[in-house]
Amino acid sequence: MKKHNIAFHNKRHIVGRPSIIFTLFGMSLLLFVLTTPSICWAAGTTPHKGVAPPLWSVIPFIGILLSIAIIPLVSHDWWHKHFPKIALIWACPVAVWALFYKTEWLFHTSIEYAAFISLIGSLFVICGGIYIKGNLRGSPLVNTAILAIGCVLANFIGTTGASMILVRPLIRANSNRKHRVHMLVFLVFLVSNIGGSLTPLADPPLYLGLLKGVPFYWTLKLLPEWLFACGILLAVFFVIDLYYYHRKEEIVRETTPVRIVIDGKRNVFFLAGILGAVLLYSQLPVAMGFCREIIQIAIMGIMAFLSYRYTPNIVHIENEFNWLPIREVTILFAGIFACMIPVLKVLEMRGGELGVVEPWQFFWATGLLSGFLDNAPTYLSFLSLGIPVSHNATDVVRLFNGTIEASILKAISIGAVYMGALTYIGNGPNFMVKSIAAHQGVKMPSFFGYMAWSFAILIPLFFLMTFIFIK
Repeated sequence: MKKHNIAFHNKRHIVGRPSIIFTLFGMSLLLFVLTTPSICWAAGTTPHKGVAPPLWSVIPFIGILLSIAIIPLVSHDWWHKHFPKIALIWACPVAVWALFYKTEWLFHTSIEYAAFISLIGSLFVICGGIYIKGNLRGSPLVNTAILAIGCVLANFIGTTGASMILVRPLIRANSNRKHRVHMLVFLVFLVSNIGGSLTPLADPPLYLGLLKGVPFYWTLKLLPEWLFACGILLAVFFVIDLYYYHRKEEIVRETTPVRIVIDGKRNVFFLAGILGAVLLYSQLPVAMGFCREIIQIAIMGIMAFLSYRYTPNIVHIENEFNWLPIREVTILFAGIFACMIPVLKVLEMRGGELGVVEPWQFFWATGLLSGFLDNAPTYLSFLSLGIPVSHNATDVVRLFNGTIEASILKAISIGAVYMGALTYIGNGPNFMVKSIAAHQGVKMPSFFGYMAWSFAILIPLFFLMTFIFIK
């Protein structure tokens, strides 16, 4: 029997079940078949057209946010045992309401969720099969270098891919240190969010902008803001890490340097397959409708399955790979996506009432909402709001459905990407990093604890950027 076959059949040590990610792809296809007739029926009718959902419909979203924030503080063990039920309790009423109120809303959200979790899940599986070994001593300089590399890497393989590749090596490099929370917090700030703002492949909002007609290389114009934000955050991190590094209770063992070796190199091919699926999606004709998402989901599912199937067992053991983090993210974000349906529709249909017309207003409105909603649909909502706004500017960007002032597009783009770091749910990789770190023994901050970090460090930075860059 071949080595990789033995490895595959001996993966019983891995905690959790792999079926949660692989069956999702089949479920999305089934969902497409079941809901398409209803959508076709709804397309021929006019009920509720242009009518925003009632404001009370946002209550479940507030409820699930408060549940994620408060219940783990009251009883951590109870939460981890019952969080699927909590997500179901909040999501089901919204899903049933949407099914009868506007079926296509539920369908669109379901497909978006399937595409989202397919990307997150496939990268989790593939990057879990890449093991970087060697004695990296977790000094302030080394840790800062890892985060800086992550900022660059995020623009080529996406914030999710870069986060999944670097989170475990960063934890291992500092396994002998007592204070590690700040390292993971800054990993979320820099690698999972702010670092990935220079290419459309880096973060979902920018990718959606590409699909709406934003030129591929336009995001490179955000380089000054990227250098400024990343430079300041890396400097702040270095100072904080240096402080903890020299505290008396910090245990730092000297290690003999060992050459860095990467195991599981074949997964680089599967990683390229994921990036190829993302690029392919942007090239498929819009007339194909949701078949584009189905193709993308299928390719990602195949890449994830092949990666798991052919990655040697020893690599997963060394990486302490298990399915619990992706299980948690899959279930919680299913509830969050469902509860977001009326919230996003209220924003889409009544967003003009906010009176947002200046670039700085777009920056803060897009950003603050991106911190609590999924930043991709929030980006699209404000992109639509920004097209009619005109200050007679000469610097404009042509989209497929109109033009938008470059200053407004910049404000929306930076706001959506950067402020996705404000909470654990602002961007997909945030919660994934938290979950992986927690399962690797790092006591991560609570929902509000993380917000204390983000608001204390990021909000002053964003105010500074408003005065310097957002004009």
